[in-house]
Amino acid sequence: MSKPLTAQLVKIVVPAGKATPTPPVGPALGARGVKAMDFCKEFNARTSHFQTSLPIPTLITISPDRTFTFATRTPPVSYLLKKTAGLDKGSGEAMGKKMGSVTLKHVYEIAKIKCENDEELKSVGVERVARGVIGTAKSLGLEVVP
Repeated sequence: MSKPLTAQLVKIVVPAGKATPTPPVGPALGARGVKAMDFCKEFNARTSHFQTSLPIPTLITISPDRTFTFATRTPPVSYLLKKTAGLDKGSGEAMGKKMGSVTLKHVYEIAKIKCENDEELKSVGVERVARGVIGTAKSLGLEVVP
């Protein structure tokens, strides 16, 4: 019995305007029979208005006929928090060690950005997304101050 053909989903994080057929893009798409260069040209054109090297989570849908569509999302919450706090990286191994702080206003602004631009978060609401942002901040070693 043959398996029915269905679309495949690929999730990758690619720097804005810097997609190349090297890892992670090349192997992820090449293994599924899609020309990575076609994706790179389209992705770079669509993300050219963003700050260069801003990490853009991307969901690529590959059809059985090897055509693709993709949707981009806002940068990860951890990236936005580290940028806001002026950090290069989170607390890592030193869990519990405070690396910096962010205000509730910053948390709210990040949650608002995520809700406005990410389709699946629109229905969740800013308050619940803000709670998730606070949790991410704590795991990065950031203190949330009023």
